[in-house]
Amino acid sequence: MTDVLDVLRTAGRLLWRHWPVLLALYLGAILARYGVIEFAGWIGSYSAVAGSLLLPIAILVRLIALVAMFLVLRDGMRQLRAIAPLPADGPARRREFVDALMVGILPFFAFYAAWGYLREDAVAYSSRVLELTTGRLFDDATVGDGLNGMVTVTPLTIAIVIAAFVLRWLLQRYRDRLPRWFGVFAAYLEAVWVYFAAVVIGDIVATVSNWVATRQGMVWLGDLRAGIESVFLPFAWLWSATEWLLGEVGGIILLPVAWLTIAGVLYGQAVAPAAVSTERIAGDVGRRIRTHYRNLPGRLRARLEDLWSDLVGRFTPIGNALVLMWRAGPVLIGGFVLTYTLLLWLQGVCEWAVPRAFGPHDSQFWFVNDQLIFLIVPVLIEPVRIALVAGGYDGVIGRLRGRQAGASDRPEALDTAQGSTTALTNSGLPATDSSSTTNGPEASSGTR
Repeated sequence: MTDVLDVLRTAGRLLWRHWPVLLALYLGAILARYGVIEFAGWIGSYSAVAGSLLLPIAILVRLIALVAMFLVLRDGMRQLRAIAPLPADGPARRREFVDALMVGILPFFAFYAAWGYLREDAVAYSSRVLELTTGRLFDDATVGDGLNGMVTVTPLTIAIVIAAFVLRWLLQRYRDRLPRWFGVFAAYLEAVWVYFAAVVIGDIVATVSNWVATRQGMVWLGDLRAGIESVFLPFAWLWSATEWLLGEVGGIILLPVAWLTIAGVLYGQAVAPAAVSTERIAGDVGRRIRTHYRNLPGRLRARLEDLWSDLVGRFTPIGNALVLMWRAGPVLIGGFVLTYTLLLWLQGVCEWAVPRAFGPHDSQFWFVNDQLIFLIVPVLIEPVRIALVAGGYDGVIGRLRGRQAGASDRPEALDTAQGSTTALTNSGLPATDSSSTTNGPEASSGTR
């Protein structure tokens, strides 16, 4: 209970000190997303591929705002600052921002797609394309290559994924020889290959699911279930209750854990999990694979290792963040999940109450003002959500530091300020020497 209260105190302090900045960043992301979708829709009305190449920018601007919001809160996160002090100068802060942005693209896009936000952007984009294309049909015969502007799994789509990934890898490999502004292009390429890969994987999964659903075995199982439910009614109640419970519990637990994971990826990892030796994996099969691999030419092995490390490195921060939460224990994580669920309940109440507070109006009023009215609740809730997630992450680190203080015989459990350099570097955040970083007003204003 004490840990949960610490999380709430930290979140309240962060919200009180930074809510104007959080609000401005969130509103800026909304406006930028709207502008990008409008422009991408206009381009997509002429070319579906060109429009889809611009759509990832709408997601990227929201990630940029999210990274900025989390980094703004760093100066008030006491537990995090104890093991990862704030950058001391402007270049270090900019480098921290870019590194956090790059490492956060993959988990954020996965979260964005899993909770339906990617579908919302796609629907808004398709609606804009359809509106422009339909209007153009009445003017001339020049229309785009698709009425909805969306792409599907084609050889061109797969080629875009491969080309964007390879170009991103080349920029990463030779970034020391390139101007700094190439980092913007690298972030765009990262967003493009992840977005198109999500489209390809989503279409493949949908195709396989539809194929499985139409197989005779699935039809037979459906008929068997219907027959049992018609004879034994409690079975139908139990089955429906189980489906509802799994759906509700899964959403209630996974959503706050996903937010905490994103915070862990962006802030860096405080716990250094034990490395797993590849020599222990796969037994004899693994040894034979490694033997054939070592017989390859050295130059080819070097290129394969670079590609593999670049690909695996995108998933490593996610695993590290999950390990951190696992080591924090179920009491703290459960308390954070409960607190986040209460915030979702409050959001639902506000979404019900705010439109009714405007009273009865005709349809013209709602047609003109509905977007602004429905924006009130997200604008109020989002800064609270970000502060709560940041407070939860700081509480996780505080829990682990408390265990370190009480269990000096297990120094491997937590990286302190002297031993966290490797973990922070691997997570994408540059570690800073605590001896060269002050904790005064200069440090506190560093990330604002």
